[in-house]
Amino acid sequence: MQLDPIKALVQNDFQAVNALILDSLHSKASIINDLGHYIIQSGGKRLRPLVVILIAHASGYSGKQHINLATVIEFIHTATLLHDDVVDDAVLRRGRKTANNVWGNEAAVLVGDFLYSKAFQMLTVVENLRVMNVLANATNIMAEGEALQLLQRGNPETTEGGYLNIIRSKTAKLFEASAQVGAILGNADSALELALTQFGMHLGTAFQLIDDVLDYEASPTETGKKLGNDLAEGKVTLPLIYLLQNGNKKDTRLVEEAIRKNESQHLPLIQKMIQESGALDYTRNFAKVESNRAKKALEKLSSSAYRDAAYALTDFAIHRNH
Repeated sequence: MQLDPIKALVQNDFQAVNALILDSLHSKASIINDLGHYIIQSGGKRLRPLVVILIAHASGYSGKQHINLATVIEFIHTATLLHDDVVDDAVLRRGRKTANNVWGNEAAVLVGDFLYSKAFQMLTVVENLRVMNVLANATNIMAEGEALQLLQRGNPETTEGGYLNIIRSKTAKLFEASAQVGAILGNADSALELALTQFGMHLGTAFQLIDDVLDYEASPTETGKKLGNDLAEGKVTLPLIYLLQNGNKKDTRLVEEAIRKNESQHLPLIQKMIQESGALDYTRNFAKVESNRAKKALEKLSSSAYRDAAYALTDFAIHRNH
């Protein structure tokens, strides 16, 4: 499943979003221009802006405000990436050095702050209180999700329920908000808006679950980051949780120690354990369930090429290799 055919349907909108992103990055501080362009142009999928565009059109919207909102969403997402990389002390993202690795943590944090503030400055142009409320709540919940994840680092006792709560706050929430603001722009009735909001939440959850799988089996050249990053950072994701719950005691003791010490020296062995335990298949199947729930939510939309593209996006989320 490829993303290009989905993007082709809204190519003009996508080009307008990219142009607005670049136009909005101008600043008196040269480091904002340099670092901002570096991270924005680093090859991201732009999935969240794509959700805004597809859902707005699928809901019957024909104006231009979705371009502004898609840009706002991308700035919020990019700001979280900059801050995440500082917190994680990351060195690679999308196959390139992270901004904090090139310019330092201070610059990465400050440019992340600039992108957050720029997003809300642009949001005022939309002059839609409900949209502003959705995005303000989303960013607050995402920050809370980041804090919850930090608290669970190095904790092998993290439960499946606790983990799902983290990723639905940290990752799925912005997908959810992207779909909801698209629905609001299209004047969707309350039932349809709720369904589309659920679409975004389930899509985002499926996307993150597959990210967890790829962290243990994908090619680093495809993902643009080191294999086993989550384990090295002490992050307990669903494959590890499944292994801890279903592996033998000897295996689980080794995994627990690796999690507590935030180390990946036993990664090849732990990878083998994860694969043999069925943890990756379990996580993939969980993602498929979430994807199917996202598809079910789209059934409330009238038939259109945009609805079909949103449907295809759920397949891309679970069948991708990066």
